[in-house]
Amino acid sequence: MADPYFSPDCMRFLRNIAKNNNRDWFTENKMVYEEVVRTPALRFIADMADDLAILSPHFLAQPKKVGGSLMRIYRDVRFGRDKRPYKTNIGIQFRHEQGKDVHAPGFYVHIEPGECFVGVGIWRPDSPALGKIRDRICEHGDKWQSAINQKTFKKHYELSGDSLINAPRGYAKDHPLVHDLKRKDFIGISRIDDDSVLSARFRNKVFDRFKVADSYMQFLCQALELRY
Repeated sequence: MADPYFSPDCMRFLRNIAKNNNRDWFTENKMVYEEVVRTPALRFIADMADDLAILSPHFLAQPKKVGGSLMRIYRDVRFGRDKRPYKTNIGIQFRHEQGKDVHAPGFYVHIEPGECFVGVGIWRPDSPALGKIRDRICEHGDKWQSAINQKTFKKHYELSGDSLINAPRGYAKDHPLVHDLKRKDFIGISRIDDDSVLSARFRNKVFDRFKVADSYMQFLCQALELRY
């Protein structure tokens, strides 16, 4: 069996940066970040390429330090109140080939001590994309319900994200699927414990969780007229 990708030292680094979220500490520990966080994450991404191709050849695993599947550790502090300069997690997004940013449909891996999970779907789609998804739910409600109520999907995933208070404009407030039409995010979250992340079988577990969401991802891609 292959060696684990992520080590206890990786989790220790993430806990430490949460306690010491400042440029001086990060500069002093940047080599540790390279060794226990970025290097194993890039190796994991590279190895996931073959797995993703089995699910869909249109989602990309790009093991690049900048501009690939590994999200930057540097936070964008320009517009929020939280001015901490660094993220305290590893974020990996395998986005659709047609996507240009985190708002594209994709498969996601989040590693943070005590808060690890696998994610699928699309976060904060723009208005045209949101309309397409809602329209497809209206037109193919049976397929939508089949995807989200599939036994294995429902066992492992919880639909999450923000929703409107009222039915979106142009949709009946008494529509039987109005709860889903109110969604502003179409993401599923599947929790994973820290020990699984540190296991040599972590990649297999991630792939298995991605497979469970196959029908859900197909529905979203079809709604957005994207190849799956």
